[in-house]
Amino acid sequence: MKTNSRFFTIGLVASWYSSNIGVLLLNKYLLSNYGFKYPIFLTMCHMTACSLLSYIAIAWMKMVPMQTIRSRVQFLKISALSLVFCVSVVFGNISLRYLPVSFNQAIGATTPFFTAVFAYLMTLKREAWLTYLTLVPVVTGVIIASGGKEIFIALLMLSSGIRTSTEKLL
Repeated sequence: MKTNSRFFTIGLVASWYSSNIGVLLLNKYLLSNYGFKYPIFLTMCHMTACSLLSYIAIAWMKMVPMQTIRSRVQFLKISALSLVFCVSVVFGNISLRYLPVSFNQAIGATTPFFTAVFAYLMTLKREAWLTYLTLVPVVTGVIIASGGKEIFIALLMLSSGIRTSTEKLL
């Protein structure tokens, strides 16, 4: 029984990685190589597919229990998170037209750093200094890997950091 559970978990993680990589590369191909000019349409397709597959997994396959919205406040929080996530995907798709996938992923690697910084700025609660210290090499690595486009990189990192941190904080 325990072995089946492990294989199921490994299968889910492998499926998640494969689908993320597949969607990213397909979006990059469509937006850059194929000349598709509608990143918001791609986002709509992405959100629709996620909604349908989530409903199938919850309602039909019973992978997790169905949950109901209990209050107006909870509905507003879910709506805000949905909006920020949707905007995040739109900007991610737009950026794929202009940036290599590797750079896009490198910028995404800075998300924990910006989340920690903006969490402090918004809540004034500090993490352990070791947390901030361990995030510095990640950001340094992204800057080094960027190859000297300092101003461009700084603006991209700032906008990406704000976008992803806002998404994580909500």
